Amino acid sequence: MRFVKCCASVVALTMVFSLGMLAKDTNSGKFDLAETAQIGSTTLQPGHYIAEWTGSNNALNVSIVSHGKTVATAHGHLKEMPQKSPFNAVESHPGQNNTQQVDEIDFDNSKEALVLAGT
Repeated sequence: MRFVKCCASVVALTMVFSLGMLAKDTNSGKFDLAETAQIGSTTLQPGHYIAEWTGSNNALNVSIVSHGKTVATAHGHLKEMPQKSPFNAVESHPGQNNTQQVDEIDFDNSKEALVLAGT
């Protein structure tokens, strides 16, 4: 009987952690920067990043993560696109000091794009 209770507890905990991981995936997305770019007041080097966001769709707090550490923060909102993006894409415009200012991040196979504040 004790074994059954132990197994049931393990299964329940596994389900809780699995659901938590699935929920986090809906509020994050991976992207690459091909050149130096600015998000908020932070200049990022080319590389692989993860955008994570919290809050309501029109008032998001965005964290940009590299190697498990937050390297930049910004505010933004989600934008519904007419069709799913076929790939990850970063839209930007020329900013200060010849550095691109990131405006929007489109995520592979998603109809939602992350629009950063100031755009």
